[in-house]
Amino acid sequence: MGQTIAEKILARAAGRDRVSAGEDIRVKPDYVIAYDFPGYTDVIFRQMKEEFGIDRVAEPDRFALFIDHMVPATTPAEEDLHKITREWGARNDVPVYENVGIGHQVAAELGYATPGAFVVHFDGHISQLGTFGTLAIGVRRHLLEAFVKEYIKLKVPQTTRIDLTGRLSPGVTSRDVFHHIVRTLGPSACRFHVLELGGDAVADMSLEARQTINCLAMFTGAVTAIMNPDDKALAYARARQRKDLEPVFSDPDAQYAARHRIDISDLEPVVVIPPSPANTRDLSTVTGTEVHVGYLGSCASGRVEDLRLAADVLEGHRVKPGFKLYVVPTSKEIMSQAASEGTLSRLIDAGAFVTSSSCDYCFGRMGVMTAGQRAVSTGTLNVRGRMGSPDSEIFIVNAAAVAASAIEGRIADPRPYLEG
Repeated sequence: MGQTIAEKILARAAGRDRVSAGEDIRVKPDYVIAYDFPGYTDVIFRQMKEEFGIDRVAEPDRFALFIDHMVPATTPAEEDLHKITREWGARNDVPVYENVGIGHQVAAELGYATPGAFVVHFDGHISQLGTFGTLAIGVRRHLLEAFVKEYIKLKVPQTTRIDLTGRLSPGVTSRDVFHHIVRTLGPSACRFHVLELGGDAVADMSLEARQTINCLAMFTGAVTAIMNPDDKALAYARARQRKDLEPVFSDPDAQYAARHRIDISDLEPVVVIPPSPANTRDLSTVTGTEVHVGYLGSCASGRVEDLRLAADVLEGHRVKPGFKLYVVPTSKEIMSQAASEGTLSRLIDAGAFVTSSSCDYCFGRMGVMTAGQRAVSTGTLNVRGRMGSPDSEIFIVNAAAVAASAIEGRIADPRPYLEG
């Protein structure tokens, strides 16, 4: 019987020839990653010392910390948290990456997305490293174990396979593809499973587009997402990887909990209606709805192709007076590239507010809304209060739709702006 890519990665990390879904194993993460956030890293650091008597991690090269929330600090308490993280990293010889962007994206840029590697984090959006054949799982309740022990306990998850076929139309993006998957299969279709994606449509997608889909896997109930790395993914990863591992691939006779085939050829732009990430509909059902704020960014979007697409929509137009369009590139590297090619200038000239990379607009620390306001957003969530008042609303759309809506001040189909 063959094995999935996830099973092969876990088998190697467990020091075994093979593992089976449902089996309890002890597995050593290749990398343990976290961002500092109150109640998480500061508590882990304290528990390490007070409950386990551990002053230093045993293998600092397996760890990485990011300061990408509350950047820049606006209160002494926020700066105190960052100071704790910097000092802990210095004592432990663990790198702390600050002011370089959103950690999930930067982790790939810095080579932690090694094909065949096993990575843990407390945040499930680390799943986007699956784009490069890395098994990256959010273990929110058990990350402390990875800080104090060489091996962690894990139940081998089952895998659900989705093959995407067809080709996307202009103005339709991988963001729409993911939400269409949720609409088609349901928000619990992959509950506690690994979501493995493939098919001709995935092969045609850019790495950025694939990262978007993998990043959002948790909204299918999955513990993570992964793709068998092709030449495109391997070329990116091998130029940056920190560890020399042999890439692995699912066997043709691998056993899956379920297999699905979804054709995206006729897909139109979609929208996720507040207040749930499961409420996906065609964008046309809400066009004309007044909106006041646009957010283009987050670990799921805000990459160069998203910024270019928004700039193309805005070409020859201006953001409607009174509408606030926030553009937040996902990393410093992405921001630099978008600036050097003139994309940021096009966005700024059209009236967008462009700012340095951080998670703060996505989780409601910056650009907050008051009661009665509505946003179009490429953020990760649209639950009540995510971007300010619990009486505001968030409509999740693709980057092009954010830009089109910014022009009109109402939810708008971006495709007419891209014709020709």
